[in-house]
Amino acid sequence: MIALLALAALINYIDRGNLSIAASLLKDELGLSASQLGILLSSFFWTYSLFLPVSGWLADRFDAKWVMALGFFLWSGATAVTGGLHAFAALLAARLMLGIGESVAYPCYARTLVRHVPEVGRGFANALIAAGVGCGPALGTFFGGTLMGRYGWRPLFIVLGLVSMAWLIPWFAWMPRGGAAVSPVEKSGAWFLELVMQRSMWGTCGGLFGANYVLYFEITWLPYYLVHERHLSMGTMAKIGGVGYLCYSAGAVVFGWISDRWIAAGGSPTLVRKTFAGVGAGSAGLLLLGCALASPMVSMILLLLAFAAGGMCGSNIWAITQTLAGPKMAGRWTGLQNLLGNLAGIIAPAVTGFVIDYTGHFIMAFVIMAIVAALAALSYFFVIGPVKEVAWEG
Repeated sequence: MIALLALAALINYIDRGNLSIAASLLKDELGLSASQLGILLSSFFWTYSLFLPVSGWLADRFDAKWVMALGFFLWSGATAVTGGLHAFAALLAARLMLGIGESVAYPCYARTLVRHVPEVGRGFANALIAAGVGCGPALGTFFGGTLMGRYGWRPLFIVLGLVSMAWLIPWFAWMPRGGAAVSPVEKSGAWFLELVMQRSMWGTCGGLFGANYVLYFEITWLPYYLVHERHLSMGTMAKIGGVGYLCYSAGAVVFGWISDRWIAAGGSPTLVRKTFAGVGAGSAGLLLLGCALASPMVSMILLLLAFAAGGMCGSNIWAITQTLAGPKMAGRWTGLQNLLGNLAGIIAPAVTGFVIDYTGHFIMAFVIMAIVAALAALSYFFVIGPVKEVAWEG
């Protein structure tokens, strides 16, 4: 089950990041400005963020298997259709549809893990999903960049969208059965009021926003930065970017495993989860800023370390949320947190594009990203309270 969720995360992040890999080719073909490209790259997150609360409610209200399957089919279809489009407006519409489909993923992950995985194993389970998050852009950057350089970007989108639908076959066969019971709180709508009254909920949102700002900065603009600012070829960019995302995956698995072993040895979930999430988020931003300032060789080393630090954070972000929310609120807390946290996906690509247009360089965009990452670390350390299940009313 966890392997299937990790594979879904891998496909998820290939699909949401493949447009950034094609950015240079797309920009030339359609004659887009950096600002237009930034809007196109961020458009996925408009619908992704807005539909997350709806998807969170659906994951808690209905069988997560069917919610996940419907969303997966929708986002795979949107990916395939993108390869046949030629107008900016049509591409924008396809990215909006992709966002709607992918909005089901994390609420369904949370609903499934919180019901089937205990606290002492939740760090590693989430780390495997985070590894899928890293391996998706790794494979997409390495193989996608290589194949796009040889065959163009359109065939890759079409084949990827159609082939990935085969994931639905084992999903239907192996996903745990059974729907979620609906409580009186769920029916009355009081769950929303309960959530927004929790200080820790706002802490998880702030932390996720900062961590996502770093990750989406990497996914949407790093390929363009490496090609145009560091003057790397598409092939070299693909190799470096691919290795970077593999470092993210390795960091997630290693630190997720360590966090569970620390808790099993007697460490409190509060200390363990907040340490890995906060240190990872802050370090990722600072290392990326160092990457922009350093010489070419040192820059690449810092880049890989930044990815590994991001994996450290990613391995524990959702373990914190799942423990705080518990089985009753896992889907909806995840949906609301992802809504606010993924505003970074709207803001980071667009802000970066406007900053580049205004300054002509990337450095100020890196500074902004590092400041946001530092604020995320502070949110994990000082805004989130004890990492234990909230005593929900009703």
